[in-house]
Amino acid sequence: MEWEKGRYRITDDPAQIKIDVVWRLLQTTYWKDRRPREIVEKIVARSLCFSLFDDTRQIGFGRAVTDKATITWLADVVVEPAYRSRGLGTWFVACVVSHPAIKGTQMALQTLDAHGFYEKFGFSANCALMSTVAHNL
Repeated sequence: MEWEKGRYRITDDPAQIKIDVVWRLLQTTYWKDRRPREIVEKIVARSLCFSLFDDTRQIGFGRAVTDKATITWLADVVVEPAYRSRGLGTWFVACVVSHPAIKGTQMALQTLDAHGFYEKFGFSANCALMSTVAHNL
């Protein structure tokens, strides 16, 4: 599926994902320590991924971990710093949450600093959600 807005485009086509770009984008986030290159390769292969492009240049990424029936975990949403504050992140998330494969599922995400941003899409804090940091067993 694809969405277009002027020179910008969002796609869920896995063939268009540029792993090097995704890894570099994730290095601009506060969770970068949990996304080494080999993990990025795995998450891209195992998730419903979305890429944001300015013409042919990938400038954003996000993914959904989902059963496509009841639950979707939105993760790794990132837009290249030079492209922020242009409304592209808002458009990106709006497209992701409206994707036919996951629309209607219960969606969850984790954020330290973007609560207000995600509230615009219906997300709200939930004291029932529990999580753990991955353990090396």
